Amino acid sequence: MTTHRAGLARTPVQSAALLVGAVFLLVGVLGFIPGVTTDYDSMEFAEHHSGAELFGVFQVSILHNLVHLLFGIAGIAMSRAASTARAFLIGGGVVYLVLWLYGLIIDQDSGANFIPVNTADNWLHLALGLGMVVLGLLLGRRRR
Repeated sequence: MTTHRAGLARTPVQSAALLVGAVFLLVGVLGFIPGVTTDYDSMEFAEHHSGAELFGVFQVSILHNLVHLLFGIAGIAMSRAASTARAFLIGGGVVYLVLWLYGLIIDQDSGANFIPVNTADNWLHLALGLGMVVLGLLLGRRRR
């Protein structure tokens, strides 16, 4: 039997935004931990020469990690209400889809890759973008 105190029950879209936000926050922190992030000593602030990779796969920089931290904080804060949770998931998903397109268009060895992103990041950004938008649309529907 589950009990809900008045005002504390979360909708599915709020729970999803909270979970996504917590994962982004965790990933942002992990990006600053040597060992979890390989070649940590080669991490740059924001450029394609950053050789650091989260889990040895996803290219990261200080800027990249800070963006993950900010997305995490935003997701957790916006999970407080269903409308803002939905906006976080859909809006954040669109941002990640744009980032995926950006990663496809730029030359990864050029200065345009300031974030930086690699092929693994591009596939992850596509999955994140689609997943967040779908969660926001499906879980954020108003019930009659």
